[in-house]
Amino acid sequence: MTSPTPPAEPAHADRTFRSGAGLVGGVLLILLVGWIGGDAVVRGAGWVPWLALASLLTVIPLIVAFTLRPAVFADEERIRIRNPFRTVVLPWTDVSTVRAAYSSEIFTHSGAKYQLWAVPVSLRERKRAARKATRQATDDPYGRTSASADVRDTQARAAAADRTVEDLRELAERAGHREEQGTTTASVRWAYEVIAPAVVGAVLLVVLLAIG
Repeated sequence: MTSPTPPAEPAHADRTFRSGAGLVGGVLLILLVGWIGGDAVVRGAGWVPWLALASLLTVIPLIVAFTLRPAVFADEERIRIRNPFRTVVLPWTDVSTVRAAYSSEIFTHSGAKYQLWAVPVSLRERKRAARKATRQATDDPYGRTSASADVRDTQARAAAADRTVEDLRELAERAGHREEQGTTTASVRWAYEVIAPAVVGAVLLVVLLAIG
């Protein structure tokens, strides 16, 4: 008796890129806002509890949108960009380049541009990495020159956003060498689960302020 064949594993699992600082900051902000708003709901009088509830309904989805929600998921076939208010799915064959200047951005062959909120660019970290690379290139304890140094050392010294963008660029370049299958294009989905409660909370807040 033979055992059933297990389902095939995906050839390449998603690689996930997120901002650690954003996640920590988002959790701390939610705790702070929840503590202040909860205190107002419990201890407030008159319209204060209702104003606090409306404020929480407005603010917490926005905090989630800008701190906890942003993420980038990439595999060998496509990239999925989850930004604060929408999710964009792009096949690598539709991507022309990925770059990080003052922000991380991805460009398609049609000229569209999408920002990668989950990969923030820190100019301070980039300058610090550049200074460290310059010092190690001129004063290497092993006597290596910049030409003989291992390229992996340079990548390790780069800023986090630059390393992530380089990884994504390599995925896009590898996909560009493969034969395109079909004419797939970008798909965009708005995050109504974030937008709807924030809008409802804002409307309630305006109404309560108007009648209060």
